[in-house]
Amino acid sequence: MSKQPQGKNGATAKAAPLTHQQAHEIQPFGQLVSMPIALSEKTRRASVDNLNQILVDTIVLKDLYKKHHWQVTGPTFYQLHLLFDKHAGEQEGWVDLLAERIQTLGGVTLAMPHDSAERTLIPRPPKGREEVPVQISRLLHGHEVVLEEARAMARQAAAAGDEGTNDLLVGTIVRGNELQVWFLAQHVVDTPTVRAE
Repeated sequence: MSKQPQGKNGATAKAAPLTHQQAHEIQPFGQLVSMPIALSEKTRRASVDNLNQILVDTIVLKDLYKKHHWQVTGPTFYQLHLLFDKHAGEQEGWVDLLAERIQTLGGVTLAMPHDSAERTLIPRPPKGREEVPVQISRLLHGHEVVLEEARAMARQAAAAGDEGTNDLLVGTIVRGNELQVWFLAQHVVDTPTVRAE
């Protein structure tokens, strides 16, 4: 609850921002609100739980891309610096789509860094800088984690009649991550760069 700021000028007081407001949560995490989207609560709950897992793993993968974007070194610095940033931006867009789907289903999204760190299935990297092949290997493993769970969860959503979640997972998360893997994996193929063998 907040108090209206007091001042000599009533008009000025009414225009002042109401800061330091506090109240109880209007929807606790883990509880669903009823949404008129023709899906049962059981189906929506399962999809919300699954999507929150993919959400936190996508957030961590996006952050891993940003870490490597800043810390990449070597002769392929420029290309990888740009590629890592491009992929991080795409992951950021997918984070938003996943979160919006969770809310559409009547759920509450996980959103804070400590929540992502606690729930992610992607191993935590060291704080320091690593060599490029290690950075790429970490990213590829992160993609594999997301792809494995997205495929399994898409099948569950389809079986439960949640076509919206299935469409998001297959059409955006699976296809998008597969394409990023292709672009990324080509940087660790051991082929000659100047003269053919």
